Amino acid sequence: MRQTTATLAPAPGHVVFVGAGPGDPELLTLRAARALAEADIVLHDRLVGEGVLALAGAQATLVETGKEGFGPSMLQEDITAMILAFARAGRNVIRLKSGDPGVFGRLDEETEALAEAGIAYTVVPGITAASAAAAEIGQSLTRRGRNGSLRILTGHDVSGFAEQDWKSLARGGEVAAIYMGKKAARFLQGRLMMHGAAPETPVTLVENASRADQRIRVATLADLPAAAEGLGGPAVILFGLAPRAANLSALPAVPDLKEAL
Repeated sequence: MRQTTATLAPAPGHVVFVGAGPGDPELLTLRAARALAEADIVLHDRLVGEGVLALAGAQATLVETGKEGFGPSMLQEDITAMILAFARAGRNVIRLKSGDPGVFGRLDEETEALAEAGIAYTVVPGITAASAAAAEIGQSLTRRGRNGSLRILTGHDVSGFAEQDWKSLARGGEVAAIYMGKKAARFLQGRLMMHGAAPETPVTLVENASRADQRIRVATLADLPAAAEGLGGPAVILFGLAPRAANLSALPAVPDLKEAL
Protein backbone atom coordinates (compact mmCIF):
# COMPACT_ATOMS: atom_id res chain seq x y z
CA MET A 1 0.00 0.00 0.00
CA ARG A 2 1.34 3.42 -0.90
CA GLN A 3 2.15 5.69 2.05
CA THR A 4 0.28 8.93 2.32
CA THR A 5 2.14 12.20 2.74
CA ALA A 6 1.05 12.36 6.37
CA THR A 7 2.79 9.09 7.24
CA LEU A 8 6.07 9.81 5.49
CA ALA A 9 8.97 10.71 7.79
CA PRO A 10 10.52 14.10 6.99
CA ALA A 11 13.63 13.89 4.88
CA PRO A 12 16.82 14.66 6.80
CA GLY A 13 17.84 18.27 6.47
CA HIS A 14 21.24 19.62 5.72
CA VAL A 15 23.57 21.38 8.16
CA VAL A 16 26.02 24.06 7.08
CA PHE A 17 28.74 25.10 9.51
CA VAL A 18 29.45 28.73 8.68
CA GLY A 19 32.37 30.84 9.84
CA ALA A 20 31.00 34.25 10.84
CA GLY A 21 34.47 35.78 10.86
CA PRO A 22 35.67 38.15 13.59
CA GLY A 23 32.61 40.37 13.55
CA ASP A 24 32.63 42.78 10.61
CA PRO A 25 29.94 41.49 8.21
CA GLU A 26 31.99 42.74 5.27
CA LEU A 27 34.59 40.07 6.10
CA LEU A 28 32.11 37.25 5.45
CA THR A 29 32.62 35.11 2.37
CA LEU A 30 29.99 35.30 -0.37
CA ARG A 31 29.23 31.63 0.29
CA ALA A 32 28.57 32.34 3.97
CA ALA A 33 26.24 35.23 3.15
CA ARG A 34 24.30 33.08 0.68
CA ALA A 35 23.95 30.26 3.21
CA LEU A 36 22.56 32.67 5.80
CA ALA A 37 20.05 34.07 3.32
CA GLU A 38 18.72 30.55 2.59
CA ALA A 39 18.63 29.21 6.17
CA ASP A 40 15.56 27.96 8.03
CA ILE A 41 17.32 27.80 11.40
CA VAL A 42 20.44 29.70 12.50
CA LEU A 43 22.06 28.37 15.67
CA HIS A 44 24.61 31.04 16.49
CA ASP A 45 27.35 31.66 19.02
CA ARG A 46 27.02 34.48 21.54
CA LEU A 47 29.94 36.33 19.94
CA VAL A 48 28.41 36.58 16.45
CA GLY A 49 27.69 40.26 15.72
CA GLU A 50 24.29 41.75 14.93
CA GLY A 51 25.51 42.84 11.49
CA VAL A 52 26.17 39.22 10.55
CA LEU A 53 22.87 37.97 12.00
CA ALA A 54 21.02 40.62 9.98
CA LEU A 55 22.03 38.76 6.81
CA ALA A 56 19.78 35.82 7.72
CA GLY A 57 16.66 35.58 5.56
CA ALA A 58 13.27 36.72 6.85
CA GLN A 59 12.20 33.08 7.04
CA ALA A 60 15.01 32.11 9.41
CA THR A 61 14.60 31.45 13.11
CA LEU A 62 17.61 32.64 15.13
CA VAL A 63 18.63 30.62 18.19
CA GLU A 64 21.49 31.75 20.43
CA THR A 65 23.65 28.92 21.74
CA GLY A 66 25.54 31.00 24.27
CA LYS A 67 29.00 30.01 25.46
CA GLU A 68 31.16 32.21 27.66
CA GLY A 69 34.61 31.39 29.04
CA PHE A 70 34.45 30.97 32.82
CA GLY A 71 30.78 31.99 32.62
CA PRO A 72 27.30 30.59 31.94
CA SER A 73 27.19 28.38 28.89
CA MET A 74 24.78 26.11 27.07
CA LEU A 75 25.97 22.54 27.35
CA GLN A 76 27.62 21.18 24.21
CA GLU A 77 25.41 18.09 24.26
CA ASP A 78 22.30 20.30 24.25
CA ILE A 79 23.59 22.26 21.24
CA THR A 80 24.36 19.03 19.39
CA ALA A 81 20.91 17.66 20.21
CA MET A 82 19.27 20.79 18.75
CA ILE A 83 21.29 20.52 15.55
CA LEU A 84 20.24 16.89 15.15
CA ALA A 85 16.58 17.57 15.95
CA PHE A 86 16.22 20.41 13.44
CA ALA A 87 18.07 18.47 10.74
CA ARG A 88 15.94 15.36 11.28
CA ALA A 89 12.86 17.56 10.88
CA GLY A 90 14.09 18.40 7.38
CA ARG A 91 15.20 21.95 8.12
CA ASN A 92 18.04 23.81 6.44
CA VAL A 93 20.24 24.43 9.49
CA ILE A 94 23.09 26.92 9.78
CA ARG A 95 25.48 26.42 12.68
CA LEU A 96 27.02 29.88 12.81
CA LYS A 97 30.33 30.06 14.65
CA SER A 98 32.40 33.17 15.24
CA GLY A 99 35.73 33.23 13.41
CA ASP A 100 36.45 29.97 11.62
CA PRO A 101 34.48 26.85 12.65
CA GLY A 102 37.66 24.76 12.71
CA VAL A 103 39.64 26.99 15.08
CA PHE A 104 38.59 26.33 18.70
CA GLY A 105 34.99 25.99 17.51
CA ARG A 106 34.23 22.43 18.66
CA LEU A 107 33.52 21.57 15.06
CA ASP A 108 34.54 17.93 15.35
CA GLU A 109 32.14 17.18 18.20
CA GLU A 110 29.19 18.37 16.14
CA THR A 111 30.20 16.93 12.76
CA GLU A 112 30.91 13.53 14.32
CA ALA A 113 27.38 13.46 15.77
CA LEU A 114 25.94 14.30 12.35
CA ALA A 115 28.02 11.66 10.61
CA GLU A 116 26.85 9.09 13.15
CA ALA A 117 23.25 10.07 12.46
CA GLY A 118 23.73 9.92 8.69
CA ILE A 119 23.00 13.63 8.21
CA ALA A 120 24.89 15.55 5.51
CA TYR A 121 26.83 18.66 6.37
CA THR A 122 29.07 21.27 4.75
CA VAL A 123 31.73 23.52 6.27
CA VAL A 124 32.12 27.11 5.08
CA PRO A 125 35.38 28.53 6.50
CA GLY A 126 35.64 32.02 7.92
CA ILE A 127 38.38 34.53 8.76
CA THR A 128 39.75 33.60 12.15
CA ALA A 129 40.39 36.26 14.80
CA ALA A 130 44.18 35.89 14.56
CA SER A 131 44.17 36.94 10.91
CA ALA A 132 41.86 39.88 11.58
CA ALA A 133 43.89 41.03 14.59
CA ALA A 134 47.19 40.90 12.69
CA ALA A 135 45.64 42.84 9.80
CA GLU A 136 44.46 45.55 12.18
CA ILE A 137 48.02 46.19 13.39
CA GLY A 138 49.52 45.95 9.91
CA GLN A 139 51.51 42.81 10.60
CA SER A 140 52.04 39.42 9.00
CA LEU A 141 51.58 36.32 11.12
CA THR A 142 54.62 34.80 9.40
CA ARG A 143 57.67 36.54 8.00
CA ARG A 144 60.66 35.23 6.09
CA GLY A 145 63.72 35.31 8.32
CA ARG A 146 61.68 35.82 11.49
CA ASN A 147 59.28 32.94 11.97
CA GLY A 148 58.62 30.07 9.61
CA SER A 149 55.79 28.76 11.75
CA LEU A 150 52.81 30.15 13.61
CA ARG A 151 51.30 28.77 16.80
CA ILE A 152 47.57 29.10 17.41
CA LEU A 153 47.04 28.35 21.07
CA THR A 154 44.28 28.44 23.64
CA GLY A 155 44.84 30.01 27.04
CA HIS A 156 42.51 27.56 28.71
CA ASP A 157 40.65 24.38 27.93
CA VAL A 158 38.05 22.22 29.68
CA SER A 159 40.60 21.29 32.35
CA GLY A 160 41.67 24.86 33.16
CA PHE A 161 44.73 26.79 32.03
CA ALA A 162 46.23 24.98 29.04
CA GLU A 163 49.82 23.74 29.02
CA GLN A 164 51.84 24.21 25.83
CA ASP A 165 55.36 23.64 24.53
CA TRP A 166 56.62 26.70 26.41
CA LYS A 167 60.31 26.03 25.84
CA SER A 168 60.08 26.24 22.06
CA LEU A 169 57.65 29.16 22.15
CA ALA A 170 59.98 31.12 24.43
CA ARG A 171 62.72 31.23 21.77
CA GLY A 172 63.34 34.61 20.17
CA GLY A 173 61.40 35.36 16.99
CA GLU A 174 58.49 32.99 17.71
CA VAL A 175 54.96 34.21 17.04
CA ALA A 176 51.73 32.90 18.52
CA ALA A 177 48.08 33.88 18.43
CA ILE A 178 46.62 33.04 21.82
CA TYR A 179 42.84 32.71 22.04
CA MET A 180 40.91 32.77 25.32
CA GLY A 181 43.96 34.12 27.09
CA LYS A 182 42.70 37.20 28.99
CA LYS A 183 42.13 35.44 32.31
CA ALA A 184 45.19 33.26 31.74
CA ALA A 185 47.48 36.25 31.15
CA ARG A 186 49.50 35.88 34.37
CA PHE A 187 49.75 32.12 33.84
CA LEU A 188 50.97 32.63 30.26
CA GLN A 189 53.51 35.23 31.35
CA GLY A 190 54.85 33.01 34.12
CA ARG A 191 55.20 29.93 31.95
CA LEU A 192 56.92 31.80 29.12
CA MET A 193 59.37 33.70 31.33
CA MET A 194 60.11 30.56 33.32
CA HIS A 195 61.25 28.95 30.07
CA GLY A 196 63.43 31.85 29.02
CA ALA A 197 61.20 34.24 27.08
CA ALA A 198 62.56 37.78 27.23
CA PRO A 199 60.43 40.18 29.33
CA GLU A 200 60.67 42.76 26.52
CA THR A 201 59.07 40.41 23.95
CA PRO A 202 56.33 42.44 22.22
CA VAL A 203 52.74 41.49 22.91
CA THR A 204 49.64 43.05 21.36
CA LEU A 205 46.12 42.44 22.59
CA VAL A 206 43.29 43.02 20.12
CA GLU A 207 39.80 43.01 21.58
CA ASN A 208 36.78 42.71 19.25
CA ALA A 209 39.01 42.60 16.18
CA SER A 210 37.45 44.27 13.11
CA ARG A 211 34.42 45.61 15.01
CA ALA A 212 33.45 49.21 15.69
CA ASP A 213 34.30 48.73 19.40
CA GLN A 214 37.73 47.25 18.72
CA ARG A 215 40.46 48.07 21.25
CA ILE A 216 44.20 47.52 20.86
CA ARG A 217 46.66 47.38 23.72
CA VAL A 218 50.39 47.36 23.03
CA ALA A 219 52.59 45.84 25.71
CA THR A 220 55.52 43.56 26.44
CA LEU A 221 55.49 40.16 28.06
CA ALA A 222 56.48 41.85 31.34
CA ASP A 223 53.28 43.94 31.19
CA LEU A 224 50.90 41.28 29.86
CA PRO A 225 48.73 40.76 32.99
CA ALA A 226 48.17 44.51 33.39
CA ALA A 227 47.41 44.92 29.67
CA ALA A 228 44.75 42.20 29.84
CA GLU A 229 42.87 43.84 32.73
CA GLY A 230 39.53 45.41 31.93
CA LEU A 231 39.01 43.74 28.56
CA GLY A 232 35.45 42.47 28.44
CA GLY A 233 35.09 41.28 24.85
CA PRO A 234 36.81 38.45 23.00
CA ALA A 235 40.51 39.21 22.62
CA VAL A 236 43.44 37.68 20.79
CA ILE A 237 46.91 37.96 22.28
CA LEU A 238 49.51 38.31 19.54
CA PHE A 239 52.70 37.11 21.19
CA GLY A 240 55.85 38.33 19.43
CA LEU A 241 54.12 41.05 17.40
CA ALA A 242 53.85 44.81 17.83
CA PRO A 243 51.89 47.15 15.53
CA ARG A 244 53.77 48.64 12.62
CA ALA A 245 54.48 52.31 13.24
CA ALA A 246 53.23 53.23 9.76
CA ASN A 247 49.98 51.42 10.41
CA LEU A 248 49.21 53.19 13.69
CA SER A 249 48.48 56.54 12.05
CA ALA A 250 45.82 54.89 9.88
CA LEU A 251 43.98 53.39 12.85
CA PRO A 252 40.95 55.16 14.33
CA ALA A 253 41.56 56.96 17.62
CA VAL A 254 41.75 54.32 20.33
CA PRO A 255 42.54 55.60 23.85
CA ASP A 256 44.27 52.37 24.88
CA LEU A 257 46.53 52.49 21.85
CA LYS A 258 47.44 56.17 22.31
CA GLU A 259 48.40 55.62 25.94
CA ALA A 260 50.76 52.82 24.96
CA LEU A 261 52.72 54.86 22.43
